[in-house]
Amino acid sequence: MPELSAADASELILLTGATGYVGGRLLQVLESRGTRLRCLARRPEVLRERVSETTEVVYGDVLEPETLLPALTGVKVAYYLIHSMGESGSFEENDRRAAEHFARAAREAGVERIIYLGGLGDEAESLSPHLRSRQEVGRILRSSGVPVIEFRASIVIGSGSLSFEMIRSLVERLPVMVTPKWVMRAAQPIAIEDLIAYLTEALEIPLPESRTFEIGGADQVSYAEIMRVYARCRGMRVRMIPVPVLTPYLSSLWLGLVTPLYARIGRKLIESIVHSTVVQDERARDTFSVEPMGIESAIQRALNNEEREFAETRWSDAVSSSGQVRSWSGVRFGNRLVDARSTTVACPPEIAFQPIQRIGGQTGWYACNWLWHLRGWMDLLVGGIGVRRGRAHPERLRVGDTIDFWRVEAFEPNRRLRLAAEMKLPGRAWLEFEVKEDAQGSTISQTAMFDPVGLWGRLYWYAVCPLHYFVFAGMLKNIARAAERMQAAESSSKPSLSR
Repeated sequence: MPELSAADASELILLTGATGYVGGRLLQVLESRGTRLRCLARRPEVLRERVSETTEVVYGDVLEPETLLPALTGVKVAYYLIHSMGESGSFEENDRRAAEHFARAAREAGVERIIYLGGLGDEAESLSPHLRSRQEVGRILRSSGVPVIEFRASIVIGSGSLSFEMIRSLVERLPVMVTPKWVMRAAQPIAIEDLIAYLTEALEIPLPESRTFEIGGADQVSYAEIMRVYARCRGMRVRMIPVPVLTPYLSSLWLGLVTPLYARIGRKLIESIVHSTVVQDERARDTFSVEPMGIESAIQRALNNEEREFAETRWSDAVSSSGQVRSWSGVRFGNRLVDARSTTVACPPEIAFQPIQRIGGQTGWYACNWLWHLRGWMDLLVGGIGVRRGRAHPERLRVGDTIDFWRVEAFEPNRRLRLAAEMKLPGRAWLEFEVKEDAQGSTISQTAMFDPVGLWGRLYWYAVCPLHYFVFAGMLKNIARAAERMQAAESSSKPSLSR
């Protein structure tokens, strides 16, 4: 990968989508190269803990045009890695408005180049709404007059990527599966490492005018072949029984049952992959130095990376993975409803906090896990995310991480964890834990808070109140027990002093 010259390194680059899967990987590579970097984020507090000290994080929302010009001022090259696939509502209209706002602000700020990641698809076909929107965004950005490099890519293979998670879940959980027609569609998957190489090299190639490049891996394969390659890499066997008709809607429900994809994401993904997404224009191979790897190498690298502590970035950790960020502007909330409990444990705060830091994911919620999963299924039925996002690491946490259908809003090691709910609710909800040292050891406080919207919000809270006694009371009791077991284990592991 070419290195930036000293002159280039001093030029300011703007990165959008840094909390997303591709943007998060690109962020790490640009920082490692010494790039002078500014990141645009709707929630800067989520991103600040993930960037180096030299990277600037500023507030900005592409749907709020007044926030863009200050963020783009002084920028030479801007990466546009924003899309609305994870959002509900009219994502096409949101994408259109966002691109128009960004293009206008980039032109006014004097940006010299925009690098955009879109999707492969033959424009002559009747494309899915998602692919159609991705290509429309490219046209809008080019209309600004700022030179644009638009990459059009097929599915991305890498640890934590949306497509890889779907393939892995299907093969691992269904040794025999009923497969719809779309599994035979041709694709040209690209490894995340190769995609990032294209994106970084795009900073340096000459660009007198806008260019569109179709990029993919070395192999053109069907989704069925991708699943067979995955199974072979894992030493497994997979059998497929084709069925003639399975609509995108039914397929999305099927994926929602057996993969981490919830129906809203699954439906948009399937609507896109019913089209062939293969490279027809090879100019990228002549222009860039990237030598893309084949599908087996891409899957093997993804598996190897996943066997490390955790994937560097995950699709579900993107802020947009919960859907469109809900605006509460103008909503009148009633009195906040609170369920507060506390208990004392005979151990220091650093021990008392350990069970709290491990909550969710594989650890579970310490009480009535079946009820948490039932709530997740109910959330899926109304278009929510369910509980299957899990968590990136079984112990480590950062602000912005997802834990099932919660997101970490505040985190102070050994002291405080506040989770904001991202399930479908008639209001806003938080779950907070706080640990304080006292004479007996530590006090653990657990607080569930709910801001109801109107009558339905209050009815919802009071309807679930009887369950709170079992769930929240049991949770706190078992967290305390887990902390005391950890304290006992630590004490027994210390060597005793003989007289």
